[in-house]
Amino acid sequence: HNDDVNGILDVVTTIVMLTPLNERQAATRTLEAHHRGQSLLLTTHRERAELYQQQFTSRKLTVTIEPA
Repeated sequence: HNDDVNGILDVVTTIVMLTPLNERQAATRTLEAHHRGQSLLLTTHRERAELYQQQFTSRKLTVTIEPA
């Protein structure tokens, strides 16, 4: 989700660090969230999604989980 707290570069860096996405993919999704309010980051199984959510939350980023 887009927010007014985290900078774009910080978000991209976090996505690359926590997920299998590369910098270009992370930047694309970050800019989409910036312009549209949110972006689909990954599709994965529920347990993995919950782990990602915890990791992003610990870095003060908002992530929601939705069924595919």
